[in-house]
Amino acid sequence: MLSTNYITPTGYRRLLAEMQQLITVERPAVTETVRWAASNGDRSENGDYIYGKRRLREIDRRIRFLTKRLEIAQVVDPAIHKGSDQIFFGATVVYLRNDSAEETVRIVGQDEVDPGRRWVSWVSPIARVLIKAREGDRLQLRTPSGSDSIEVLSVSYCDE
Repeated sequence: MLSTNYITPTGYRRLLAEMQQLITVERPAVTETVRWAASNGDRSENGDYIYGKRRLREIDRRIRFLTKRLEIAQVVDPAIHKGSDQIFFGATVVYLRNDSAEETVRIVGQDEVDPGRRWVSWVSPIARVLIKAREGDRLQLRTPSGSDSIEVLSVSYCDE
């Protein structure tokens, strides 16, 4: 794990909201279910008790994880680079791969990765190749199947 957790303001708010939801809503509800199940007597065959305790452990583990990630978070607002043609954290990049396939990615923090939206981590191979490049640059991306040619077509920074 890296010592700094770069994250966009939106990603930071999402992690914080998830943690608050777990602490203020989910954990108290599960705790109440476990309390009720424990009051029913024999806990060894009580599904509500057994699964409730398991869910509490999962919630507590996620809260600990989120706490650690938020403690080392360094919020980086991509808007500071708005108007720049150079690629930094938070950039949305349109590039041509092998002179045929046009692709778009957004470079975000590790906790914000979303393959369906084409949001890639700043430590991913494609991001490492793209970072600090400029519009018009031609780059080489090494992949398991060989080397791909990348031409940066456009760079933009969306408002958070």
